[in-house]
Amino acid sequence: MSSTTAGAATVELDPRRTQILRAALEVIAERGYGETRIADVAERVGVSPALVMYYFKTKDRLLAEAIRHAEDLWYADGTRVMEAIPTASGRLEALVRITCLSDEEVGPSDSWALWIDLWCQALRRPAVAAVREEFDAHWRETIRAVVHDGQAAGEFEPMDADEVAVALSALLDGLSIQIALHDPAVTEERAFATAMRFASRLLGFAWEPPEQVRRHRA
Repeated sequence: MSSTTAGAATVELDPRRTQILRAALEVIAERGYGETRIADVAERVGVSPALVMYYFKTKDRLLAEAIRHAEDLWYADGTRVMEAIPTASGRLEALVRITCLSDEEVGPSDSWALWIDLWCQALRRPAVAAVREEFDAHWRETIRAVVHDGQAAGEFEPMDADEVAVALSALLDGLSIQIALHDPAVTEERAFATAMRFASRLLGFAWEPPEQVRRHRA
């Protein structure tokens, strides 16, 4: 695979740090960032709050690093899924699918709730805002790379890949908020189909929803 492999998970060398990050993800997903205390995370791991602070210094840093850990794992799993797909249109569909559908091998769980917490904190906390900007740039670059591959292979229309990445990432982010809020009008299947219809029309390739999506919407 080409540039779409960017974003594989980093190797975590410190198992205690990994334990703390996983515990932070669990606690923040359960309670929300505002209701999460360093002491809660420490208790979940079975360590002292001082040790958590030793690793992460502030709660904002803990939030950012916990989401970074989750994102690294998501990108690594997503890369593994997409590497087996020979076409760019297929890889783009896989990327949208694993973003929207929780019954996929790699799919949304509580990660969108974590992202909403990150977005909210980024509004007023510069340190979190810098991390949010980094993550969003990585997300757009992942989409841009698939689009560029499709254009190079003649599968997609020759248009600005950066503009496509901005538009599609914004659409997926907006749909993800509705998924996280369990909006009955925006099911995971509808979000997937909406995003894919948008992408196929924009890039000029044929796409029909899979049978399970058509059946769910019937």
